[in-house]
Amino acid sequence: MMTMRNEVIALLSCLLASSAALAQPLPTVAVPQDVEHLLKDYARAWAASDPDALARLFAPDGMALPNGQPAAVGAQSIRKVYAQGAGMPLALRPLAFGASGELAYVIGAFGPAPDKPDFGKFSLVLRRGSDGRWLIVSDMDNSNRPMPPAPPASPKPAGS
Repeated sequence: MMTMRNEVIALLSCLLASSAALAQPLPTVAVPQDVEHLLKDYARAWAASDPDALARLFAPDGMALPNGQPAAVGAQSIRKVYAQGAGMPLALRPLAFGASGELAYVIGAFGPAPDKPDFGKFSLVLRRGSDGRWLIVSDMDNSNRPMPPAPPASPKPAGS
């Protein structure tokens, strides 16, 4: 027998699934060639499961903020976090870009290939290094899948 709570959760799950199916992907925007090069290097290093190459794309004080994990700060931590998750095809698609002086940002979507649906989104904060190339200061990503429902609260002991 389905409880009211389970019915509500089932209904919300159906609504989320149908709204995701109806959502149209945002259009890809053009980015400067050096930023495009950075995105391609990132995707290539990710697909090759090369955490050293990924860490080299970051500023020395850079941070990786992966979905479902604590922040990784600095090259050693970034290598460690990317050693756990990299190794599958990745296509990065810029949805928004802006730059001012030595800082820039890319907001984008990612998926397994350019012709496949996006399964997540990301934001990058970039800073020009002393050699003039863009380095990642912050890389935050998350999945397009909704979070699972919270587990039911434990009943409070009597007398509390």
